[in-house]
Amino acid sequence: MAVFTLREPTSFEQDIKKSRFLALAAPVDSASQALAFFQAKGVPEATHNCWAYKIGAEYRFNDDGEPGGTAGRPILQAIEGQDCDRVAVLVIRWFGGVKLGTGGLVRAYGGVAAQCLRLADKLELIPMATLRCRCSFADLALIQSRFESFGVQVQDEQFDAEGVRWVLNLPVQHKTDFQQSFINMTRGQGECEPVEQA
Repeated sequence: MAVFTLREPTSFEQDIKKSRFLALAAPVDSASQALAFFQAKGVPEATHNCWAYKIGAEYRFNDDGEPGGTAGRPILQAIEGQDCDRVAVLVIRWFGGVKLGTGGLVRAYGGVAAQCLRLADKLELIPMATLRCRCSFADLALIQSRFESFGVQVQDEQFDAEGVRWVLNLPVQHKTDFQQSFINMTRGQGECEPVEQA
């Protein structure tokens, strides 16, 4: 299943029964980045600043004074429902005098967040693998010529007397084929091992 983050921050505004809802969404790489986004974009004068973020398996949400489960959780469900990850969504509400009830709040917060994410310019998150490879100077050009077809990105490159040492990133789906190809191109003389992710 494809998972997406946002290319850039986006917003969506809607009036629901005289209350104004403003959803702000942004790509984030860490919990501290998400919290900084909420801090920077929250409106102290607004009635509620409710939010949620999801980064891999890590997530948090906040109802900011709305009845429990009526704001933060529906925002999180909107993030998951739009197949998003590494995303923070803040929904700001200015109360307009008409109570929405718990079901109305869930629909309002979840709906505004989902619409904001629907309108956003998304970028597919491709799972990446990291390999540590070594080869001789004789094989260097041949191997480099294959990088593009496997989607390889060079993270680090060091030359020594024997040849080159690389730390390479590439899409997980190409990892096994690239390793096999690397061994074939170096006639078994090169090394290409996965780096264990912490």
